[in-house]
Amino acid sequence: MSRLEIILSAMLLLSVCLSGGLFIYSRNVVSKLLFIASELGDLQVMIDSFCSHLTAVYELESFYGDETLQHLLEHSNSLNEHLLTFEEIYSLPEENPIEYQETSTAIQAQTEENSA
Repeated sequence: MSRLEIILSAMLLLSVCLSGGLFIYSRNVVSKLLFIASELGDLQVMIDSFCSHLTAVYELESFYGDETLQHLLEHSNSLNEHLLTFEEIYSLPEENPIEYQETSTAIQAQTEENSA
């Protein structure tokens, strides 16, 4: 085997190893992104529910017109509107739920292993 063949073989091996490592890293990053997107979606649902509940309490006869509740209601609505700016992110898992469930399960298992 000539010196050129050895160098080319080593470069090919290095290239394959780097490509494989990059693929594994990319897959892990995407699965974590989908997990975070799902959590953001859950947070949006919780904030929306909180706003609805706060509105119902504010509209009760005994609390109607209370300035503290009014400011809290405005603050929760502002937070809800701010979270809507991330709608593109937390709608990612809804596009491909089967693949997301597999990666989410893998991340949870990995997290549990790291915790133990």
